[in-house]
Amino acid sequence: MKNKLSLAGSIALCLAAGGLGSIATSAKIPTWYVTLAKPAWNPPNWIFAPVWTTLYILMATAAWMVWTRREQAGARAALGLFGVQLVLNTLWSFLFFGAENPGLAMVEIVVLWIAIAATIWTFREIHSAAAWLLAPYLAWVSFASCLNFAIWRLN
Repeated sequence: MKNKLSLAGSIALCLAAGGLGSIATSAKIPTWYVTLAKPAWNPPNWIFAPVWTTLYILMATAAWMVWTRREQAGARAALGLFGVQLVLNTLWSFLFFGAENPGLAMVEIVVLWIAIAATIWTFREIHSAAAWLLAPYLAWVSFASCLNFAIWRLN
């Protein structure tokens, strides 16, 4: 079935991207990350997995909704942008945790934020509900950007 993507397949793809990022993250939390100075408003470590799981499911659902309208003008470009931001999302984990480089990760997360905003902008033309499903993701990455900046400055 050429060009067929199910919602479950879309979710699996996004969760796989998250899983790839966790490869760089999980080993560094009890070793490197625990040694960093963090702001008082840093969330507890346990909150990140359920938040990201929820966000990946919302992202996947949004992408699938646009995928179902892939013949509409601009849909393929919007899905391409989605792919770019998903790669950037995964890359951030490798820069921040894997390379232990909050400064470089700060630069990258700004690019990620722009890519997410551009994805939302293009998704809204295809499927407005899909664009809205990405709003919590942009909000969380906005928070994560502030946290990344604070950690970078404190260390």
